Amino acid sequence: QVQLVESGGGLVQAGGSLRLSCATSGRDSYNYNIGWFRQAPGKEREFVAALTWSGGSVFLSDYADSVKDRFTISRDHAKNTVYLQMNSLNPEDTAVYSCAAIGSGRSVWNSNEYDYWGQGTQVTVSP
Repeated sequence: QVQLVESGGGLVQAGGSLRLSCATSGRDSYNYNIGWFRQAPGKEREFVAALTWSGGSVFLSDYADSVKDRFTISRDHAKNTVYLQMNSLNPEDTAVYSCAAIGSGRSVWNSNEYDYWGQGTQVTVSP
């Protein structure tokens, strides 16, 4: 069982930045890779970013085209926390952002592959 708790959402003006945190806990939480998804009102949930352990101390990151070069995903193992740094935000980034845990060898782009989800945090970007 893995628990995930997001924080860091809020209201920001266009062009601003926010850093979301995803605190993980649970006996086997370190065995899971972490992804971020978002869902805007009336829209489908969409992939944002994921961090996948590639062996040793190597982690690979994946990003949706819409956030590439603006968002950065990172992980602090000592704090059991995954971060999503979001820069140059625009109103189209407004959504509920959720982190989720996925076992190794599965597609991080597919939300149906994830095993555990956090409750989500609201991000609102004003024009």
